[in-house]
Amino acid sequence: MELSNRLQQLPTQFFASLVQKVAAAVSEGRDVINLGQGNPDQPTPPHIVKALQEAAEDPNNHKYSPFSGTYKFKKAAAEFYKREYEVDIDPNTEVAILFGTKIGLVELPLTLMNEGELMLLPDPGYPDYLSGVSLANVKYDTIPLTKSNHFLPDYKNLTEEQKENAKLLYLNYPNNPTGATATGEFFQETVALAKQYDIGIVHDFAYGAIGFDGEKPISFLQSEGAKDVGVELYTLSKTYNMAGWRVGFAVGNKKMIEAINLLQDHLFVSLFPAVQEAAVSALTSEQTCVEELVELYENRRNTLHLECKRIGWDAETPKGSFFAWLPVPNGYSSESFSDLLLEEADVAVAPGNGFGKHGEGYVRIGLLVEEERLKEAIRRIEKLEIFS
Repeated sequence: MELSNRLQQLPTQFFASLVQKVAAAVSEGRDVINLGQGNPDQPTPPHIVKALQEAAEDPNNHKYSPFSGTYKFKKAAAEFYKREYEVDIDPNTEVAILFGTKIGLVELPLTLMNEGELMLLPDPGYPDYLSGVSLANVKYDTIPLTKSNHFLPDYKNLTEEQKENAKLLYLNYPNNPTGATATGEFFQETVALAKQYDIGIVHDFAYGAIGFDGEKPISFLQSEGAKDVGVELYTLSKTYNMAGWRVGFAVGNKKMIEAINLLQDHLFVSLFPAVQEAAVSALTSEQTCVEELVELYENRRNTLHLECKRIGWDAETPKGSFFAWLPVPNGYSSESFSDLLLEEADVAVAPGNGFGKHGEGYVRIGLLVEEERLKEAIRRIEKLEIFS
């Protein structure tokens, strides 16, 4: 049988090619330092693992979960937002439980848009946003994120036609891949735009816990009127090193949350209840593990920055996330520079063009290896004498 047209039109997975290249190098016995991945390298904190173990032993958790998830988990999400951001969330109507936030990002165009309608995406941006575009058979335009504007969208560059036609706008701060953070003024500007043109805002807050230099990233929902126009998606993957657990949630606008829950009623019977219990433990327990994780990433960021500066690789220091966004040297494209590092230095990085047209000229480095491996990676690159 042939694949449906819908599946045949799906975009090629950007990271698949990188994974294949790295795997081929490793299979040759080479010691590859993989800085191209976005997979947290630390284990899930023990108290969360223990919560799962205990919950998994309870026969009551061996049954189907309520379709939209347990009230206990939704209440924990609301309490988390009140504690961390001073945002009031109604657990009954303003929370949708997700199998990781990637699925919510892909679902939202299916729930809120008709075929052929327009959505706006950041460029560079998370490649899987395009999966939702393809599955919903909608159109999209991109908004450039440039260094000159601190990698924030400049809404003045949107045409009146784009603003009139757009149904959804995706944002992501702290940003993947640039490491930029948003300001309250920018989010307030976003709310005003959304209200004027009736655009739904989707804020991907995947790296919400990871801010540096004493600056905690702000939530979109902290802006006045934000819940009138949008939702925010929060994953436990990064904050609590629970990437493989596939658990997150969306909070905010009631109509948008209702739409997510309606679609998921037809696709899932929510998460394994024991995983939801573990998520409750993560969100409501003492948060020292998060503070220690942010400190770990900040130390790695500082080490990378100093090493890059030492060899003459001029790069801005990221303000959040666990990524660094570094310019490629003159004479190289993102792809050719990435290939050179892998072939000649056994260092894997993600080429910026994989995140969009405006990612060309950069590579993304993950702060997801120990500091000594970061130092070793830069020493290997130094030997290529590109920056001297």
